[in-house]
Amino acid sequence: MFESIIEAVLHYANTQPDKLCLADDTSKVSYKEYAEKIRKYATCFENAGLVRGDKIVVEACQTIDYLAIELAMQAIGMVFVPVEHNCASEKIQSFIDRAEAKAVIVTKAFDYAVEHNYTYDKFNEMYANAEAYNITELPKKEDISEILFSTGTTGKEKGIVLTHKNDIALAENVMYGVEMEKDTVEMIPSPLNHSHGLRRYYANMYNGSTVILLGSVMNIKKFFSNMDEYGVNAMDLVPTAMSVVLKLTKNRLAEYADKIQYIQLGAAPLLEDDKNKICELLPNTRLYNFYGSTESGCTCIYNFNCADSKTRCIGKPTHNTTVIIVDDDRNEIKSSETNTGLLATKGDMNMSYYWQDEEETSKVLIDGIVYSNDIAYIDDNGEVILMGRKGDVINVGGNKVSPDEIENVAKKMDVVADCGCIPIPDKSKGSVPKLFVEMENGKEFDPVEIRKFLASQLEPYKIPTVIVEIDKIPRSFNGKILRKDLQNL
Repeated sequence: MFESIIEAVLHYANTQPDKLCLADDTSKVSYKEYAEKIRKYATCFENAGLVRGDKIVVEACQTIDYLAIELAMQAIGMVFVPVEHNCASEKIQSFIDRAEAKAVIVTKAFDYAVEHNYTYDKFNEMYANAEAYNITELPKKEDISEILFSTGTTGKEKGIVLTHKNDIALAENVMYGVEMEKDTVEMIPSPLNHSHGLRRYYANMYNGSTVILLGSVMNIKKFFSNMDEYGVNAMDLVPTAMSVVLKLTKNRLAEYADKIQYIQLGAAPLLEDDKNKICELLPNTRLYNFYGSTESGCTCIYNFNCADSKTRCIGKPTHNTTVIIVDDDRNEIKSSETNTGLLATKGDMNMSYYWQDEEETSKVLIDGIVYSNDIAYIDDNGEVILMGRKGDVINVGGNKVSPDEIENVAKKMDVVADCGCIPIPDKSKGSVPKLFVEMENGKEFDPVEIRKFLASQLEPYKIPTVIVEIDKIPRSFNGKILRKDLQNL
């Protein structure tokens, strides 16, 4: 239907100009107003002498201006390079250097080594005097849209290069996957430098629906005022944000049980207790878990709020996705519970390559197929069952054990706040589970009782040989357990 997200927004600015497009914590715009804002920002770039193909590093904010700046770049054919909000200046400079960026737009002034150095305030001074840009040539679907750099604290960040074709395929995967409607009003508190939040925004713009941005889920008052003011009927949350909402609001979400059409989650597994709680509060709401990566996003979807919910199921392939299971030599296999393999995906959502890194690209992307390190199989219903990451899955004497299965059982104990499971070497079995446990405040650590509880619900070979207490389970921003950190303890 459209070849870029900017094309979709401009289309809806003509066909539904007065419809609410975006709202943030302080303002809101219709589709017509949003298109005007985009055109004026495009003029700012043109006046600065920035042209098609130039790469611009932009510090992410949960604001309309931030997203309008991105689409203004699309309108001119430039490449968007987002970085996380409040990213360290040294890290921003490294992204400028890696991307060979011509400009940077940040919240706080700093003397970056770059041709054009702007704060948002300085850029908006240019915007105040700008005329609307006459967009005469929209980007082609094969043009580069963005480079999404990982922002880990260790190791070399990979720059995932995405085209407009990728963005559209991702938007369709989300839109069709959640059965988005024209009257969808979706609240997105997820950070907008990460693929997770950006792709939900893209889907709504592609669909012509409404997005409500939220600065932080910690602002529960604003969370519920948005629900009431804008008639929010859908939302996107990473699992850690879902946990915060449930803890801070008790059972209040149940008041909106007849209004919320769907909630989509992704980027990391949802805690089992949170999953059960949200199903209880919103029995008629579609609760989707999306599986994917920045390299190959939104590739499987599963509504876990259903009668036949399956453990470790990530659902069926999305609109533009073909899933295959391969062996260690990347030959496609007919998989089953007893014949698992590595999950790989085909489709237009797959990245083009890693920026300036042919060696790493060749390890992951071959002939358009993205190969993961996730162990999985496809069941008789065509649904994908995810066992875990290669290296995380524990091979106990030939039995494959998923660490999250052990973790989910352990977290049923009232005394356990969080936990993480890793494999450790064993002379007779090859490897065995080791469980790290974070106790609830004031609760006494008793490994014998924990082992006894696990033994009541798990097969003997799944019981951790070692159970130790830890102050805090290390997790990433989106809730993934940092198992490498546990391995180093």
